[in-house]
Amino acid sequence: MSLVSMAQLLLDAQQGQYAVGAFNCNNMEIVQAIVSAAEAEKSPVIVQASQGAIKYAGIEYIAAMTRLAAEQASVPVALHLDHGTSFVQIMSCVRNSFTSVMIDGSKLPLEENIALTNKVIEAVRPLGISVEAELGKIGGTEDDITVSEKEALFTDPAEAERFVSEAKVDALAIAIGTAHGQYKGVPELDFQRLTEIRRRVNVPIVLHGSSGVPDEAIQKAISLGVCKVNIDTNIREAFVAAARKVMVDHPQEIDPRKMLGPAREATVAIIREKIRLFGSSGKA
Repeated sequence: MSLVSMAQLLLDAQQGQYAVGAFNCNNMEIVQAIVSAAEAEKSPVIVQASQGAIKYAGIEYIAAMTRLAAEQASVPVALHLDHGTSFVQIMSCVRNSFTSVMIDGSKLPLEENIALTNKVIEAVRPLGISVEAELGKIGGTEDDITVSEKEALFTDPAEAERFVSEAKVDALAIAIGTAHGQYKGVPELDFQRLTEIRRRVNVPIVLHGSSGVPDEAIQKAISLGVCKVNIDTNIREAFVAAARKVMVDHPQEIDPRKMLGPAREATVAIIREKIRLFGSSGKA
């Protein structure tokens, strides 16, 4: 089927009390793995492209690969810009068939974040493209975007209510204790804050930096209203570990397919595991 908008996937998840996995891609094998895993689990899925992925593979290549994978799939696939940094970049995604975008104005003052988000909504919503925004700062580093521990601020529930009232987003990413990258310890999520935000806003809530968060914490967050869960680091770990094993076990191997094939299969396995954890298996 054709690429679909993320908005309806998340509304269905909100009603069904599960979450849709949003998995970051960097190359052809990972795009294939994401869609293959979703097919195997009969689950809707979101393929995400970050700043680093766009810089590495090129926005045209990512869009073309994901569009082809979606056309050959029997499950709904959305193509989403992760942590978009500018209006210009959003428009580039629109030209390249993205069906969903995130505009990350979380480092801006609240009023400027709302204004930037509304500018994006006004431009892309008539085209059927969904919009995710972020309120509060999620610690850690993801590609070119870094938030130090001192800068990392949890989302204020009252500000979330105002933000959603003034910017009619399709999804809101919030900061409740997760971080991008690999964790140094076990993250502790602020479930009380999540509950209060859920009480004040009715749009689907997004949890970034979810790799490394304990399964039970992810499930509790979903039960409290999280509808989209982002996974990147776990994919990289599985992919690289499998490729590295081939290179260590067979140091004379020069066929990249012998390395990338097992890496792709390992990625399928970890994504299937996440899809089951999120409760979206069989929801396509």
